[in-house]
Amino acid sequence: MKFSRINMMVAIWLLALVSTGQLLAQNRQDFSLNEAIKFAVENNINVKNTALDALSSEARIREVRGVALPQVSVSGQVMDNLIIQRVFLPAVFFDQNASPDAPAVPVQFGVNYSGSLTGALNQLLFDASYRLGLRAAETYRQLSQKNITASKITVAEQVAKAYYGVLVNEQQIKLLDLNIARVDTLLRNTEALNKQGFVEKIDVSRLEVQLNNLKAERQNVKNLVDLSYYLLKFQMGLGINDNITLTEQIQDIDLDAVERNNVQAAAEFDYNQRIEFSTLQSQIQLADLDVQSVAKLYYPRLSAFANYGYNTGRNQFKHLFTDPWFNSAIVGINFSLPIFDGFQKKYQAQQKRFTLQKAQNNAQLLKNSIDLQIRQSTITLGNSLQTLRTQKRNVELAQEVARVAKIKYQEGVGSNIEVLDAENSYRQAQTNYFASLYNFLQSKVDADKANGKLYSGQ
Repeated sequence: MKFSRINMMVAIWLLALVSTGQLLAQNRQDFSLNEAIKFAVENNINVKNTALDALSSEARIREVRGVALPQVSVSGQVMDNLIIQRVFLPAVFFDQNASPDAPAVPVQFGVNYSGSLTGALNQLLFDASYRLGLRAAETYRQLSQKNITASKITVAEQVAKAYYGVLVNEQQIKLLDLNIARVDTLLRNTEALNKQGFVEKIDVSRLEVQLNNLKAERQNVKNLVDLSYYLLKFQMGLGINDNITLTEQIQDIDLDAVERNNVQAAAEFDYNQRIEFSTLQSQIQLADLDVQSVAKLYYPRLSAFANYGYNTGRNQFKHLFTDPWFNSAIVGINFSLPIFDGFQKKYQAQQKRFTLQKAQNNAQLLKNSIDLQIRQSTITLGNSLQTLRTQKRNVELAQEVARVAKIKYQEGVGSNIEVLDAENSYRQAQTNYFASLYNFLQSKVDADKANGKLYSGQ
């Protein structure tokens, strides 16, 4: 009975474990680098806020267009004239025989209660600055879209660097596991030799210290992997508790292809591939339209209007809404032409022309800056690639030295100190390799950004 009950409990525990594993697998999301970037630009908060800015600018554009549509309003009022103002009329107005020096007679012109209801229609007929405003609105729309793209590129850069950081740290974990397994095997063999009296206890202690250091380093790297995942999920717009898996591997990166693509991208580069330059061109267009808008202020402005309404006036409030109201109507055209404004527009135009010149100067400065960034990124990528290849070769050499030192020690022609030195050199070579690998991947992202190839999605 006890045996059956124990078996049942084990079965329930295994079933719960399998169910939990299946649930985690269902909630897990797999991402390649491109998929991670695509997910990020759709879910990152900064990109969403930039998109909201674009929607706000679109509403502003429609607001500008609404100026040319008919403007209709209705107004009404009811007034209680508590004290009606007196108007003074000459006495002769009431008595033709009155003396010219007779005092004026105060007369009330008005009633106790009055009301009115008026509908007004205004329509813009001609305004030279309006069409210019429409052109500026279209440029403003393009600028808003470019700001979204710029935000996406920034997110793509952050995600790519975080993604590569996770890959490098995970690869380092794998090599540390191999190192721990190798040193652990060597430790067990050395303990066996110590029991047989072939090696000293101090040799065992040295290897044990080496193994403990490797385990401590592995735990540190494991914590760094967790932190790298948190950073990546934050950049992607995920929660830190979301479960994700990266589908790409360091081994999938073709170093030679990366170098060739960078050289080709630099050779085929066009300034418009950089969103910063394209954005500045839109800003220059807006500055130029701003200059033109001042000149348009010298043009006449023409609009039409029409008013139709009713009014009434009564001495008793109850008659205000029962007695007839009288209608009235008016149509007309408003025409205005500025003649002289104290040279205000002249100096406004000067200020805006200076702003335009500054924007044009900034465009040339940005070109020079982009040229420098491309040259720097190309050189940095080449140097980091060369360093990476050197460090990779050093790892291979250090691994071979460690292998030979181990064989010599096991055959009794080498020392334990020699084995430890070789292991330390091998581990240092691995550390240098991963540092250079991380620098290379970061340089790759910087080079892609400099060449305008980091993110091409919309």
